[in-house]
Amino acid sequence: MKANDGETSTVHSRQEEPMATRSAVFCPPGFRMGMYGWRKKCLYGLILVLLFMVIVNLALTLWVLKVLDFSTDGMGQLEVVPGGLKLKGNAFVLDNLIANQIRSRSGEPIVIESSRNITLRSRDKLGRSSTVVHMGIDSLECLANKFQILDDRGGLMFSADRREVVVGAETLRITGEGGSRFSGSVQTRLVRAESGHDLRLESPTRGLQIRAPKELKLESRGGHINALAQNDVSFRSEMGAIRLQSSSIIVPQLPTAKVTNRQVGARSFEVFQLCACENGKLFLADPHVVCASENEDSFCR
Repeated sequence: MKANDGETSTVHSRQEEPMATRSAVFCPPGFRMGMYGWRKKCLYGLILVLLFMVIVNLALTLWVLKVLDFSTDGMGQLEVVPGGLKLKGNAFVLDNLIANQIRSRSGEPIVIESSRNITLRSRDKLGRSSTVVHMGIDSLECLANKFQILDDRGGLMFSADRREVVVGAETLRITGEGGSRFSGSVQTRLVRAESGHDLRLESPTRGLQIRAPKELKLESRGGHINALAQNDVSFRSEMGAIRLQSSSIIVPQLPTAKVTNRQVGARSFEVFQLCACENGKLFLADPHVVCASENEDSFCR
């Protein structure tokens, strides 16, 4: 039994030798495993250079984040909000700015400033420029097919297109000392002066014509109507009559005819009769004599 046990143990030891032989590595004499010499130095040097570059890159990244004030909400004074961006300070745009909407904060104004000029441009569906607003030095130019100005209630204040210019304000006021000049005709329903001032229509070198297809009415409710001309003043009616309707009609400076055959004892009256010549000239004569005068030719010439 003992012999058998010894043999048995011997057999097990022989069976384990091949396993140990497989795990061991046998090298030829004079050969060493690993990196030695200049290769090892180069590898360590490359690792140190890469480590230095990583540290520098990380430091620069942290410095940029610090300078630009990056955060989870945005970058510095520029915050990312639902639906867009929110800027708290000034923004300098070096190239084009393309946005659907630019709006200021509640209760604060918005200022767009340029050192030379500002151009606002819109394009149609085909990408062609349709409307341009150019603000240059001492000039404002608008290129559009139609220009409108509306009030806060949506009412039309001013409109201009190729056909006409419409002023929708209740009162059109021109404050220039030279007044208003029109090269063509003026068509309006009412011409009214400012309260407390006179209305004056003047043509310095040519005539002034006021025409109406139906009626032409001159009315002064609290003052006089004066017609002054250097030459003749003519009132002409083609089909109707000229009516002077008033409690008193005064025609001063009419000449008075002199009659030598006045009746003896006739009293002088301050009432005269109004006489008319064939050409329409008027003169005064005594009430009790015929409309005649010694110098009638001088009156009716």
